Amino acid sequence: MTDTLNGHKRYFVENTWYAAAWETELDDNDGRMARTICETPLVLYKTENQGYVALDDRCCHRAAPLSIGRVEGNCIRCMYHGLLYDPSGKVTEIPGQSNIPSSMKVRSYPLCSKGGMLWIWMGDPELANEDDIYHFEPLSQPDKWRGFDKGDYLHYDANWLLIVDNLSDFSHVAFVHTNTLGGSEDYAYNTIPENIEKMDNGFSMERWDKGSKAAPFHAKVIPQDELDNPLDRCNITSMYIPGIFLMETIFAPAGWDAEKNDRSLCREYRNCQFMTPETRNKTHFFWDYLHGFDLDNPDISKSLKASLLEGFMEDKLFIEEQQKLLEESPDFVPRFIEADEAFAHFRRIWDHRLRAENEANPLVQKENKKRIL
Repeated sequence: MTDTLNGHKRYFVENTWYAAAWETELDDNDGRMARTICETPLVLYKTENQGYVALDDRCCHRAAPLSIGRVEGNCIRCMYHGLLYDPSGKVTEIPGQSNIPSSMKVRSYPLCSKGGMLWIWMGDPELANEDDIYHFEPLSQPDKWRGFDKGDYLHYDANWLLIVDNLSDFSHVAFVHTNTLGGSEDYAYNTIPENIEKMDNGFSMERWDKGSKAAPFHAKVIPQDELDNPLDRCNITSMYIPGIFLMETIFAPAGWDAEKNDRSLCREYRNCQFMTPETRNKTHFFWDYLHGFDLDNPDISKSLKASLLEGFMEDKLFIEEQQKLLEESPDFVPRFIEADEAFAHFRRIWDHRLRAENEANPLVQKENKKRIL
């Protein structure tokens, strides 16, 4: 959390792409929905031309929520007094009034779709470049990977960085997920992060567990006669600003030659998790888990979804309890261990970006002399 020159605080990096919603979420909500991101109430809606729009979710007239409005073609109408907004946020119609002042508008935000996910840019729109979005290719490769029928969503009553922290150190898998995703507490003792790469926008690493049994979630979707076969398990993970987690998981026969990289006898998974701050203490969590074998068997996706959700709820318990304790003890100072290396790097680059944005564009607290309340 970085202070600006005038004492006001910027809590979130703004010039970055945040996961905003799965496309299917809008489809399930008549083409429009409310979502708060970085403490900013937004309305997201789908246009007649199949594009997507994000606007401040407050009509400029009396702050009525546009998210309970009506989509009309490429526009959205406030259903309180009937003001009609175009995709740029400009009011184009006021029932019973011919003159429309140029001040009648709300802010619009760059919003685009990749892989079925809608991505939003909360900062300077001139800096928004869609090529900077981390496109997770498996979501767009149904011939190679099968995921859920719809990307899934969870809501955390916790700061998103606690979830980033959780995913940055997989030693917790051994203890939190012994009977779901991990399989044994030995995982924490027998594996260490390897090939950690620290980047200016995140980090990547891999973790091997050699000669192990099939993890519980994997054991449920492989033939029974393979359950006792020892495996080499590898998780290759990447974490990018602001909270984009991508993982490649390989289950190979024990003794597999990683340098030759012949994956014909391997079973593989791909995992994406996107953490987006709703507020400083609440988080939107989007995820999908895809498998690259037996693509015609829908039961595998169903089993994986149930297993991963069970594991996530185990995480959620710890993370939300962490949040409560941290709120009750603001003077708590964490002690670091070696496994924190990747997350510590992530926090450093996050804080650096916050400082840079504050220096380039300090927040100014303006007095509102025309408040309704």
